[in-house]
Amino acid sequence: MNKYLRAGLATIVFILGLLLTYYIHMRYFRVDVVLYASVFDAVIALIVVFGVLHLCKWFSDFSRLELIQLTAIWLLGGYLFAISVPTVIDRSLSFYILEKLQQRGGGIREDAFREVFTEEYVREHHLVEVRLTEQLQSGTIEIQRGCVKLTERGDRLASFSRFYRKNLLPTHRLLMGQYTDALTDPFRNSQMSNDYRCQ
Repeated sequence: MNKYLRAGLATIVFILGLLLTYYIHMRYFRVDVVLYASVFDAVIALIVVFGVLHLCKWFSDFSRLELIQLTAIWLLGGYLFAISVPTVIDRSLSFYILEKLQQRGGGIREDAFREVFTEEYVREHHLVEVRLTEQLQSGTIEIQRGCVKLTERGDRLASFSRFYRKNLLPTHRLLMGQYTDALTDPFRNSQMSNDYRCQ
């Protein structure tokens, strides 16, 4: 059997190992942040599958460079899975809209969506708790005496995202039939309903 076929079969085994590792982790173990846990699952699957196949002499005629390349491909594939499937489904407002439409019999009045998002989405998906937990685990915020504060790392990331948003997001983006640059500066007309800043 040639090396390319064996590399392909090994990759299929890695994918199956990744899916099994992910399923066991998500069902039976504690998870702090879905993205980080999914990436960790990819690393575990890589180590286990690579180790088992190595013991079976599956890679006996692979060069060191080929093994490094295969490892890189598997890690990138695991990261792609983590970002594209569990993280998107966990965080996606688009999927929430589809699920909410399905839950409500297939249709919701367009003028009710603002209320659905503010009254149902935030509560049903524990949005505040989930996002604060993720930021705490990422080291971008800290909570002191009831005040959520940016860390230095959080401040750098906020500056980067503001720069990217203003300079590299589309200035002619379609929003409900009109092209606009509104999302390049969403704070342009922002007003505080009350002063909620920390004293």
